[in-house]
Amino acid sequence: LVQLVESGGDSVQAGGSLRLSCVVSGFSESNYFMGWFRQVSGKARERVASWRADNGRTYYAESVEGRFSVSRDNAKNIVYLQLNDLRPEDTAMYYCAADDKYEAILTARAMYWGQGTQVTVSS
Repeated sequence: LVQLVESGGDSVQAGGSLRLSCVVSGFSESNYFMGWFRQVSGKARERVASWRADNGRTYYAESVEGRFSVSRDNAKNIVYLQLNDLRPEDTAMYYCAADDKYEAILTARAMYWGQGTQVTVSS
């Protein structure tokens, strides 16, 4: 059974930091393409970061480049998203996702999704 479980969301003030976690089970995350997404109610899901299992590279949305970063603890099967210098516009539900096709990550049509963790940033 493939499962993705996010945690770490919280309410913080602008300029603050959070670290989100995505615990992966049921597959080896080193063999899948994965991504972090966020969604505000009523708006389309936005891809924040994605990484390729085939070349190990990570890509970031322009809106978070330089502020967010992805890291992985392969021993614990956890993928992290470090959020720094948070802004009110970063407020959203954050999800991690996985698929064996990178196109599915790029198009937010991944096969596996977590339940999400809420990040709220106040000014």
